[in-house]
Amino acid sequence: MSALTLTSPAFANTADIPAIYTCDGHDSSPPLAWTAPPAGTRSLALIVEDPDAPDPAAPQRVWVHWVLYNLPPSAGSLPAGVHVDSLPPGTQQGLNDWKRTGYGGPCPPIGRHRYFFRLYALDKLLPDLGHPDKQRLVQAMQGHVLAQAELLGFYQR
Repeated sequence: MSALTLTSPAFANTADIPAIYTCDGHDSSPPLAWTAPPAGTRSLALIVEDPDAPDPAAPQRVWVHWVLYNLPPSAGSLPAGVHVDSLPPGTQQGLNDWKRTGYGGPCPPIGRHRYFFRLYALDKLLPDLGHPDKQRLVQAMQGHVLAQAELLGFYQR
């Protein structure tokens, strides 16, 4: 796989996510930026998830916070607090675990949770999946991932 990096000007990899991007703040998405995807990339997908739900000492499930797909490879970034009408043209949203589209910020009931922002470079533009959940998107991406980048943030209330 070719190198692809994902960063945020709001927090460093393995650092704490500022409260403004959580349910204790504006519950808006943090700004994200990535390096040029590898040659042959036709689209990008982004999945944000918390594997520590509900309690990091006894995790029971992975909680999905954001699902985006068909981001244009040329986009290069997403601004803070991005709304559906300001997403790059062609970008589609899936359902998070609140059963809604869009970003749902960290809101851990107990303990310090990990939040993985994962960006995937795909060799195809995915068909319109409607508003897929993470599992359906991952199935559609299978066999088409050219590169993956990860940004890890932490949050504790």
